Amino acid sequence: MRILSSFVEKGSRFYKDHPRYSKLLVVAAVSGGSLLAYSSSNSSHHETGDSESKKKRIVVLGTGWGATSYLKNLDLASYDVQVVAPRNYFAFTPLLPSVTCGTVEARSIVEPIRNIIKKSATFWEAECFKIDAKDKKVHCRPVQKSESKDKEEIIMDYDYLIVAVGARVNTFNTPGVEENCHFLKEVEDAQRIRRSVIDCFEKASLPNISEEEKKKHLHFVVVGGGPTGVEFAAELHDFVKEDISKLYPKVKDFVKITLLEAGDHILTMFDKRITAFAEEKFKRDGIDLKTGSMVVEVTNNGIRTKERSSGVVSSVPYGMAVWSTGIGTRPLISEFMQQIGQTTRRVLATDEWLRVQGNDCIYALGDCASINQRRIMEDIAVIFSKADKDNSGKLTVKQFQDVITDICERYPQVKLYLKNKKLKGISDLLKDSEGKDNSTELDIEKFKSALSQVDSEMKMLPATGQVAAQEGVYLANCFNQMAEREKNPVGPPRIRGEGRHRFHPFRYKHLGQFAPLGGEQTAAQLPGDWVSIGHSSQWLWYSVYASKQVSWRTRTMVVFDWMRRFIFGRDSSRI
Repeated sequence: MRILSSFVEKGSRFYKDHPRYSKLLVVAAVSGGSLLAYSSSNSSHHETGDSESKKKRIVVLGTGWGATSYLKNLDLASYDVQVVAPRNYFAFTPLLPSVTCGTVEARSIVEPIRNIIKKSATFWEAECFKIDAKDKKVHCRPVQKSESKDKEEIIMDYDYLIVAVGARVNTFNTPGVEENCHFLKEVEDAQRIRRSVIDCFEKASLPNISEEEKKKHLHFVVVGGGPTGVEFAAELHDFVKEDISKLYPKVKDFVKITLLEAGDHILTMFDKRITAFAEEKFKRDGIDLKTGSMVVEVTNNGIRTKERSSGVVSSVPYGMAVWSTGIGTRPLISEFMQQIGQTTRRVLATDEWLRVQGNDCIYALGDCASINQRRIMEDIAVIFSKADKDNSGKLTVKQFQDVITDICERYPQVKLYLKNKKLKGISDLLKDSEGKDNSTELDIEKFKSALSQVDSEMKMLPATGQVAAQEGVYLANCFNQMAEREKNPVGPPRIRGEGRHRFHPFRYKHLGQFAPLGGEQTAAQLPGDWVSIGHSSQWLWYSVYASKQVSWRTRTMVVFDWMRRFIFGRDSSRI
């Protein structure tokens, strides 16, 4: 019996230590086949061993680009990870304009977050409405309404908090926008736009509709000349030309697409060659492009615009309007910024390691935050003092070269300045305005003079999925190496303090950007100022966007959707 008891104890301990084998039954047949002991897959599912209790808890807010990239690269087994978000999936947002017209189906671009985290983390479908940085708690409300009031709020403790809630649409407080315009930030937005487009055509096809009413119903207005607005206008034009015109031949001539942009040009973040090509193509396609036109009010009858040059205000009727003019701050972030004294900012300020300034255990990434890069002139005296190791009051070229690598890492604007000014190295940087070479040695004033223009190259990172994804990968790698880097830091020397930073600061690497312009033509701007426009870039766009899907399931579905569209066209059913 002692042997049998020992065998059962060892078997039980084995299944607790190796839960992946928990579906195997341990059966001992004694005295005619009696079942003595077994281990089921659920026996230790809710148990937390000593190792679990020692794990640091990470609460992740959001399931967007930043949060999903972080979760995919984090060693989930090393932490107690809790994910909180109002939607239980990740959406590949660059393809939202394709969803609006049925080029790609909505479910093809979403991946359930539970498929990504598997059983290594816990997901809660709830919305965080308050961050308590002092007590290290987050307050959340379940998305699904509960009958019991005491269950309407969830309070969670955290050791580390990852804020990646994204941003909302910026309406600039324009009257009537929220009530009368569609947005294009979520999958639900794209689905509503798709239904609305079909509704407009069905209304215009009714027998008791006048020509003026048909023109109104089939006037589609896009506000905002950024990538999203331009791509949606192009997708809608292709949808009408290639599919809708065949199904609604009697009203196809009443269709009009107008793109309103307050600035002088569309796609201003792209190369000027792309901007010029896009504007010319839209004119050829019959898309009415109005630049320098600001929307001042939106009613259910019309859109009032003001010409920036002349100040003339006019109103145009419309059937459907899509508002795509930038991003604004979510209420959660606004309230949190007031709590931590960042009231003058539009988004959360973080340091180069993505930590919210003043909160070492809170990190923020994606559209809800931006890196507040330090100016080199703010630290110039301290930098000089650290470089001047012999306290002579002057730096030699060698002393300067000893610290320039760390300076370039801590202050990325230095490298940008050297590149943009086409300076070969430090010797060129140290030349004064008269061309005199100061490279022998320099005092604090000459040091300041050499670096005085460097801060002019400081730039904010764009609010794109590419930036958020890279931030997520970087932050996950930092957490994976946290224990090791506490002992062996690898970052640059601390300017104000001793020792080194634990990690290298985050550096964004731009991989290029696309602007689909319709008609199987895409503009691509890749690193090195390489610009390509046309059908070949469209196939590059297909390849890149297929490869960037988060799973083979979504990758396969998106490719099949593209093939289906080529063969059968887009579906115009109103579902």
